[in-house]
Amino acid sequence: MQTERNTVDPAEIAKFEAMATEWWDLDGKFKPLHMLNPTRLDYITRQIAAEFGRNLGTDMPFEGLRILDIGCGGGLLCEPMARLGAIVVGADAAGGNIPVAQTHAEKSGLKIDYRHTTAEAMADNGEQFDVVLNMEVVEHVADPLTYLTACHDLLKPNGMHICSTINRNPKSFGMAIIGAEWVMRWLPKGTHEWHKFITPDELFDLLRGAGLNPVDRKGFQFNPLAWTWRISDRDLSVNYVTASLRPAS
Repeated sequence: MQTERNTVDPAEIAKFEAMATEWWDLDGKFKPLHMLNPTRLDYITRQIAAEFGRNLGTDMPFEGLRILDIGCGGGLLCEPMARLGAIVVGADAAGGNIPVAQTHAEKSGLKIDYRHTTAEAMADNGEQFDVVLNMEVVEHVADPLTYLTACHDLLKPNGMHICSTINRNPKSFGMAIIGAEWVMRWLPKGTHEWHKFITPDELFDLLRGAGLNPVDRKGFQFNPLAWTWRISDRDLSVNYVTASLRPAS
C-alpha cells in the first residue's frame, strides 16, 4: 500500500489561517503581496505566453490552458489568470483561505475551482495541468523536495512550473524579517523563518531533483525610494522567481 505524501507543516498553516480574512485588504497583512503582485504577474504571463505561443495582446490569451495555483491564498493570482481565459484551479492547505477566495471570485463574476487540498493529494489523484504556479510556498513546507516532486507530477509533459521564494543571506534576513515583520509590521512576527529560506542554486538543485528542467530565474527587486518592485536579471538577493519545464519524457 502506497503511503500518502504530505509536506504540510501545521504550524505554517496556522499562521495563514489566522490571517485569512485579510487577503483582499490592500492595507492589511498581505499588503506586501499586493504591492508585488503586478510584478509577479508580469513575469508569469510573459513566461506562459512565450512557452505556449500565446499573444498577450489578445482578449483571452490563455484560453484552453489549465492552470493550478498551489497555495492560492485568497486568489490574488487565480483571478487574473481566469480573466486571461485560463481554466483555473486554486488549491490551499489552509482551509480558511478557500471561502475567502470563493466569495471574492463570485463577487468578481469569475469561475474558479477552489479546493482545500494539497499538491501531494492532487498529484496522487492523477490531476495534471499545463502550468503550476507555486509562489511563496516552498519556504513554508516541511519537505521541499517531496513537495516539488508533487508539483512535477501535477504537470503535463512540457508543462511549465513557476516558483518564487526568498533567498537565504543576511540581506534577506534584514529585509524580509527585520524590515517587513519587525519594522514595517507588514506581516506578523514569525511569518517567515530565515533558516527555511532557499538560495537560487539550492532551488535549482531541488527542481532538478524533482525531475524538472529549470530554464530561467529572475529577481524581484524592491526600490524603497520609489516604493515599487521590478524584475531584475541580476539581483536575486532577496525575492526571486524561477521557471522550469517538465520534460516530454
